[in-house]
Amino acid sequence: MYLEYYGFREKPFSITPNPRFIFLSKNHQEAFAHLLYGVNSRCGFIQLTGEVGTGKTTVLRTFLNRLDEDGYRTALIFNPCLSSEELLRTINRDFAISHDGLTRAQLLEVLNAFLLEQREAGRIVILVIDEAQNLAPEVLEQIRLISNLETETEKLIQIVLAGQPELDKLLGRTELRQLKQRILVRYHLLPMDFDDTFGYAEHRLELASGGVIFSNQAMKRVFRYSRGIPRLINIVCDRALLVGFGDGSREITGRMAGTAIAELDTSRKGLWRRLWCRFGFA
Repeated sequence: MYLEYYGFREKPFSITPNPRFIFLSKNHQEAFAHLLYGVNSRCGFIQLTGEVGTGKTTVLRTFLNRLDEDGYRTALIFNPCLSSEELLRTINRDFAISHDGLTRAQLLEVLNAFLLEQREAGRIVILVIDEAQNLAPEVLEQIRLISNLETETEKLIQIVLAGQPELDKLLGRTELRQLKQRILVRYHLLPMDFDDTFGYAEHRLELASGGVIFSNQAMKRVFRYSRGIPRLINIVCDRALLVGFGDGSREITGRMAGTAIAELDTSRKGLWRRLWCRFGFA
């Protein structure tokens, strides 16, 4: 609705992950570094946790997209609500190796042969499982068994478990202690500070090529509301742009940001009333 008014090519604050808008804050860069170290050191298991909306999936996608295809083979599992055999089948399918009509033992055998082949070719194989806090304990045990595919000197597959803080509680269960002991690299992704929140918003506005600015006071309100969580920043900034559009302003002020926050916390009646007036229907 406001794209043409502000001159945007696309929405700057969509909550759908878009690699083109990637902004690596200090915390995201640290998470990225932990992933890179864990994989290239062939640690076997890497754990990435963070609250909802902090950007874990964005970090994972950016990490995988920046790997040299000649040196790595990767698989990314989005739906962890699978049985242990379904997970194995999904892993093999993502690596483009045999998976249909095979038993669990055969799936492991095919996967092991693939991993040995990639090692001979000098490639590192990476399996990333997002939303891992939803994995059943027996599926996590299957993942531990996959990590047993190794040579005398190194792990053949690097496994990244990413999820919400509940993943820590899950891994703390007695029956999963063997798996937890194998996780050598861990990182908990925290929300952004104010400077990174401001930089994040400016970065997205610049990439969308729009003629609008957020005042310092507006960003302070955005930061207080979002607590530096990217998804919440997107939601409140998008609403603030609608408020600015409704008011016919190309600067988002502290008052407009406050109005956007109030409407997010209550209802949309005030917003739609202003838009109605903006289009001359009052």
